[in-house]
Amino acid sequence: MFKAQTRVLGTLLAVILVAWGWLFHQHWQQESLPMSQMWMPPSETAAWRFTDFALVYNMWAVMMAAMMLPSAIPMILAFHRVCQRRAKAPYRLSYLFSLAYLLVWFLFSSVLTLLQWQFHGWSWLSPMMDNQSTALAVGVLFLAGIYQFLPVKNACLTHCKSPMGFLLNEWREGVAGVLIMGLRHGATCLGCCWAQMLIMFAVGVMNLPAMALITLLVIVEKWLPVKAAIICKAGGVIFLVWGALLWAFQGSS
Repeated sequence: MFKAQTRVLGTLLAVILVAWGWLFHQHWQQESLPMSQMWMPPSETAAWRFTDFALVYNMWAVMMAAMMLPSAIPMILAFHRVCQRRAKAPYRLSYLFSLAYLLVWFLFSSVLTLLQWQFHGWSWLSPMMDNQSTALAVGVLFLAGIYQFLPVKNACLTHCKSPMGFLLNEWREGVAGVLIMGLRHGATCLGCCWAQMLIMFAVGVMNLPAMALITLLVIVEKWLPVKAAIICKAGGVIFLVWGALLWAFQGSS
C-alpha cells in the first residue's frame, strides 16, 4: 500500500514541479528579455484578442495548479487508500479525482482572466502585470481579511481539514461518482481559498515570492492540526492589518 501511495504522490509532485517550473520560466523571461521581445497584455480592453485571453488564462490555470494542488495531497492520498481497499482501479480513479478537483480551479481561472482584462483596462495593472492601484490592493486585502471571519470560510476549511470525513459522507461509486466527488471537493476548496488567490492582484500577478507565501499559507491552513476557526481568524487579522498598513503608508503618499 505504501508503494502504491508513493506512485500517486510522485505523480502529483511531478505535476506540481512542472507547474512551478513553468512559472519560474515565465518569471525569468519577464525579468531577462528586453521589452521588445516580450508579450504583454494590452492596456485597453478593446485591444485584447483571443491570443491575449488564452495566454492570460493559461498563466492563471498553471498558477492554480501550482498553488492549490499541494494542499489537496492529503485528500487525494486518502481517496486512493479507500479505492485500494475497495479494489476499484485505484490509480485511474485517483487521477480522475485529482483532475476533477483541478477542473474547478481551471474554471475559476476564467474568472481571474476576465478580472485581469478589466483591471488592465482601468490601468490598475501595469503591462508587466504589477499593481498600480493602492485602492485595488487595499480592497483585495480587506476582502480577503473579512472573508476569513465568515462562517462559510470556516465551514469550507473544516471540510478541507477532514479528508476521511469528506470521503465517508460523500462517497460515490463509479467514474461518474468520482467526478462528482472531485468537483465537490474542488468547489469546497474554492470556497475556502478564492479570496486568497485574489491577493495576487494586490502584490503583482507574476510575483513568485508572493505565490510561494500564499501557497504555504493555504497548506498551513489545511494541514496544521488547529481548529479551523482559530486559523481563519488569525489569517483574517493578518490580511486586515496588511491592508491597513498599506493604506496608511501608500494611500497618503
